[in-house]
Amino acid sequence: MQVHQKSKEIRPSGISSLDCETPVAKTSCECKGEKNKKMMMRSHRYAFQTRSQVDILDDGYRWRKYGQKAVKNNKFPRSYYRCAHKGCKVKKQIQRLSKDEGIVVTTYEGMHAHPVEKPPDNFDNILNHMRVYTPF
Repeated sequence: MQVHQKSKEIRPSGISSLDCETPVAKTSCECKGEKNKKMMMRSHRYAFQTRSQVDILDDGYRWRKYGQKAVKNNKFPRSYYRCAHKGCKVKKQIQRLSKDEGIVVTTYEGMHAHPVEKPPDNFDNILNHMRVYTPF
């Protein structure tokens, strides 16, 4: 018998209830089994809200888009990206809020194991407009 510990977090997509089968719940569940151990390994997840007219902000890394889907209760699609550096497993999701079209929510999963690939000439401007939305 597996014991599942559920937690509630408000996510950018509006989903508030989590269980061990969802990838977001990786850090909030205590489960047994090889599948769940792999899920628990990806624990670094942060979401940022940024007021911007463009969806993709230059954060110093190169990204490759691998998907996009419509999200329930939001008129804006969610885009999925992977870091383009060889061997890096970091992913990010980008979506506009339906309540405020000027806000872009960017969710990062993982930590880069390589240096920033672009010079940080405009990072101060980006960081001044960014705030932590929800650490997962």
